[in-house]
Amino acid sequence: MRAQQNALATPGKGILASDESVGTIGKRFSAINVANTEENRVRYRELLFTAPGIGNYISGAIVFEETLTGKGRDGELLIDKMKASGIIPGIKVDRGLTVIPGTEGESSTQGLDGLADRCKAYYAAGARFAKWRAVYKISENTPSTVSTRENSWTLARCGAICQQNGLVPIIEPEVLMDGTHDIERAAHVTENVLVATYSAMMQQGLLLEGTLLKPNMVCAGMDYPGKVTGQDIAAYTIRTLQRAVPVAVPAVVFLSGGQSEEEATQNLNWMNSMPAKKPWALTFSYGRALQQSCLQAWQGKDENVEAAQQVFLHRARCNGDAQLGRYKGKCKQQEGTGEEDKSLHVNDYRY
Repeated sequence: MRAQQNALATPGKGILASDESVGTIGKRFSAINVANTEENRVRYRELLFTAPGIGNYISGAIVFEETLTGKGRDGELLIDKMKASGIIPGIKVDRGLTVIPGTEGESSTQGLDGLADRCKAYYAAGARFAKWRAVYKISENTPSTVSTRENSWTLARCGAICQQNGLVPIIEPEVLMDGTHDIERAAHVTENVLVATYSAMMQQGLLLEGTLLKPNMVCAGMDYPGKVTGQDIAAYTIRTLQRAVPVAVPAVVFLSGGQSEEEATQNLNWMNSMPAKKPWALTFSYGRALQQSCLQAWQGKDENVEAAQQVFLHRARCNGDAQLGRYKGKCKQQEGTGEEDKSLHVNDYRY
């Protein structure tokens, strides 16, 4: 398990989040007028996993159950295609969100029932790490104590079950960007959430050295009227991690949270190039921020596969450079398209 975790945190690499449910990938396909069929989902994920050289920048990929057991058009398992590219297969293990009664629409995550048996099956199918997502909203009265306790405990319980069954757990407490809050409020909430999460993990006996953290970057709300720079986001995020994340945790793999492709890359680069105490590797686990331009280039057409793979490869390379603090600007492959600057934020994002 430690060997897999070390491989996932290889310098210059990050994780592809390709664990969209059938419904969510359907929304992405709808934007490019592609039918949401199993055949098209396979075609698209084959495109991602077989991009030439992608293993130089992507260490692992989180997938949905359909992908873990699915086959490509040539009959080869999709996870075998991933492995051939040097990508470690991971699996989304939560079952989505449900509203917590008595709260202001806050959510808890489902999926603990039967999780141990599912983890055994996922490991047997080839998965070597797993991800569980919890969501927190910022408003005048949220996150509530009820939400924080509930989600922290289930994140930790999931992690313990995953480790018991040989899977490296990726702990994902996401503080959403929805709202008008400033960056100070975002930092305060994120710090409290992380402290509660690690407290629960310690109580449940997780081996912290065998885990990865997938948090949000500390950003002001999408509707905040003021200006926040990438340097601000980097400084507040690093400070929050310093206060809340144990040194034993080997790596922090950030979610993009609706930032544009370029914002997510630039902000990661600011963090890695900023002089500060950073005992963990800081890298990426992006979904939308790695795939948006690729989808637009593909358009569901076989004749566009090579071009789409090149766009995806360039975006992955940009983020690999950002992990090393060496990113110098927009990928030449994408300059002028405008896709890299589009906000990818969706209110109350579920997938």
